Amino acid sequence: MGGTIARLASEGHVVTLVDLTDGEPTPMGDPVTRAREAAEAAAILGVPRISLGMRNRAIVDDLASRAAVAGAIRTLRADIVFAPHPVDAHPDHVAATSIIEAACFAAKFTKSDLPGEPHTVAHIFHYFATHLRSVPQPAFIVDTTGFADHKQRAILAYASQFIRNERNREIPKWVHAAGTYFGSRIGCESGEPFGSRQCIPLDIGALRV
Repeated sequence: MGGTIARLASEGHVVTLVDLTDGEPTPMGDPVTRAREAAEAAAILGVPRISLGMRNRAIVDDLASRAAVAGAIRTLRADIVFAPHPVDAHPDHVAATSIIEAACFAAKFTKSDLPGEPHTVAHIFHYFATHLRSVPQPAFIVDTTGFADHKQRAILAYASQFIRNERNREIPKWVHAAGTYFGSRIGCESGEPFGSRQCIPLDIGALRV
């Protein structure tokens, strides 16, 4: 959802990327390299980034993890939270979404030892970054025209993942092609699909036809 992130930031919205882990271990990376790449990617998208320090390849939906994410939500006062799509082959992605959704609920708690004040998240949306060979069936598509280049440059900032690792070199091309396809579904140059478990309020009078 790099195009959406860049678009929101350009329009003045406060957007913060929250990494659950440092992304290590990986075949070509190391913690210092991944931290540098993540910072570069965030700078390209125009947003800050924080990490919660969980263990990559070992994310578990437990109370401690929920508390860490709920604390971040309360501190950041997040109105909209984006999480990975819940149907995925990657166990970390599935666990992360389970944690995030539970944390959004916990962020409302009063009489808790969570940091910050109780806060209600208005919407939880899912971005598609799955390891399944499937085609997303989105609830809505965001017009990211003008921001596809930001997304590509942010992806390529992870050189250890998408340049040095030969197995992954085609992924940026796939992502760009997907952006073009989903953009075509809503009559624009580039688009990003999102899912939602809940109904989405819609101002019918503001719809473009």
